[in-house]
Amino acid sequence: MQFKHPELLYALFLLLIPIIVHLFQLRRFKKEAFTNVAFLKEIKQNSRKSSQLKKWLILCTRLLLLAAIIIAFAQPFTSKNDTFNIEKETVIYIDNSFSMQAKGSQGELLKRALQDLVANVPENENISVLTNNGTYKNTTIKAIKNDLLQLGYSSNQLGLESVFLKSKTLLGKKKGTLKNMVFISDFQQSGTNFNPDLDSLTNLHLVKLEPINANNVSIDSAYISETTPTNHQLKVVLKNSGNPIDNLPVSLFNGDNLIAKTSIEIDKVSETTFSFPSNEVVNGKLAIDDVSLQFDNSLFFNINNGSKINVLTVNGADDSFLQRIFTTDEFNQVSTSDNALNYNIIDQQHLVVLNELASIPNALVSALKHFTSQGGSVVIIPSAAINIPSYNLLLSSYNSNFGDQIVSEKRITTINYSHPLYKKGVFEKQVSNFQYPKVTSFYEVVSNSFSSILNFEDGKPFLYQNQNVFVFTSALNKDHSNFKNSPLIVPTLYNVAKQSFKTPEIYYTIGNDNAFEIETQLQQDAILSLVNNGISIIPRQKYFNNKVIINTSETPDVANIYNIKNKNETIKNVSYNYNRSESNLAYRDFSNLENVSKSNSIADVFNTIKSDAKVNALWKWFVIFALLLLIIEMLILKYFK
Repeated sequence: MQFKHPELLYALFLLLIPIIVHLFQLRRFKKEAFTNVAFLKEIKQNSRKSSQLKKWLILCTRLLLLAAIIIAFAQPFTSKNDTFNIEKETVIYIDNSFSMQAKGSQGELLKRALQDLVANVPENENISVLTNNGTYKNTTIKAIKNDLLQLGYSSNQLGLESVFLKSKTLLGKKKGTLKNMVFISDFQQSGTNFNPDLDSLTNLHLVKLEPINANNVSIDSAYISETTPTNHQLKVVLKNSGNPIDNLPVSLFNGDNLIAKTSIEIDKVSETTFSFPSNEVVNGKLAIDDVSLQFDNSLFFNINNGSKINVLTVNGADDSFLQRIFTTDEFNQVSTSDNALNYNIIDQQHLVVLNELASIPNALVSALKHFTSQGGSVVIIPSAAINIPSYNLLLSSYNSNFGDQIVSEKRITTINYSHPLYKKGVFEKQVSNFQYPKVTSFYEVVSNSFSSILNFEDGKPFLYQNQNVFVFTSALNKDHSNFKNSPLIVPTLYNVAKQSFKTPEIYYTIGNDNAFEIETQLQQDAILSLVNNGISIIPRQKYFNNKVIINTSETPDVANIYNIKNKNETIKNVSYNYNRSESNLAYRDFSNLENVSKSNSIADVFNTIKSDAKVNALWKWFVIFALLLLIIEMLILKYFK
């Protein structure tokens, strides 16, 4: 029991007054003469015993009466804990990711959760609300009720650790406040563990909403598996997280036109293939019919007219191996000797290859520095006998230099599998029984600020990258190396060229860091925009002489095919799709999580929060007790003989 005004309890010292009055009565007894003294003594003794008992009863009732009145004025009460008089803060996280589209017993999980939230949170209570794509700080349900009831789904799914950290910032740094965090979600399974660090004044309530079934079919991915002079083969991968399906229709659209349809049988994973002409521009959409989650029932992609990559090879030696790699179907290759080089065409290229030049002229050094500053890429292949100072004049701009030439046979034994040149589509796994190429001489590198791609057996670099410059440390002609005969040469130089101009992929995933390049000429202050159905988005972009590098991450936030426009001119199309990580309806198990309140009902959680802070006033009972004592005292005075 606790008191609202405990200072009034000092009045209990007043109980000494009736005690003093009863113990030190000032009344004197008067003697009377009587003939029968023996009888008088007996009457006197009986009267004194009766009087003493009556006095003690009256004393007790008056003490209790006075104490009850004093305690009633102090306003006693009880509560479930001792935090009733502490300032309270509440943060509510509402998971509006796509997995909340799943159906519960009363409809879609998100829609039902929002209705329960509005119904159970007091209208004028100060709260903060956090969603995957928005924040409402220090507000009330009444103020944001309409916004909550109209809350849409977001492609951005926050991890629980991120939600916890954001909630802590919304709660503020004020000490001594009782903090309540309420996380409302289906809590999909992810690779990270959730171990919140809670103090004694922070309560975490997890409201786990469960769908009535975990069946879901999704279009997981699509890619061009094969290209011929006449056709593209589009392979489509579908995944199922529920019961096997014998007949699932899959449709392929080009724009609004249905161009193909097939049916597949799927247990966990299934694939199907579509074919369409290679010379046709396709604004494609794959679609399936699934009653569970809707966001992953379609996948947009597009095939644009192919953009060839411009490659300039400046030769001091035979470049036939380069011509076999940079074929005319994907590249526009220009081959020239260093003496016949037209410097005006350098800025029109995407990649420049210096093929075993004995010396790099100062004019070429200046041109290449400007070329790389504008986003161009350079490959440097030294000859067996070079003018080292002329090479270092160029290399010094990229924080490296050639040292002395070492004449010694070395094997190329180390491959950086994580490098972008080899990370995708080159190796299925790391190779241990590889037939290593070798060189008979190489140049030492005086620098530590580079990314190794291929290394010798002693760890020294054979091929390294610094910014957008790729440098071999040895000549590649057959007298000094057999690297030309190695399987590595084709993917290495091919991927260097392909990455020198990043043509748009067939689609991108919203939320990832995406980058691609558009070959176009822009007027001063002109910009490119992504346009779809009247929505125009200006992405982050950087303009160079003949191309624009576009970077996107969180935008656009709606899956569709977007036109890349320069004012009213459509240059290309690019597709964006939602991340498929939420398609698998598997959920976390919080049974081992301690010091956390777990529930599947929003109403129960907020009733618990209310009851924890509820105060039961007891002053009325003490007033009633005082009245009863007053009645008892009156009865004693009147009827006790």
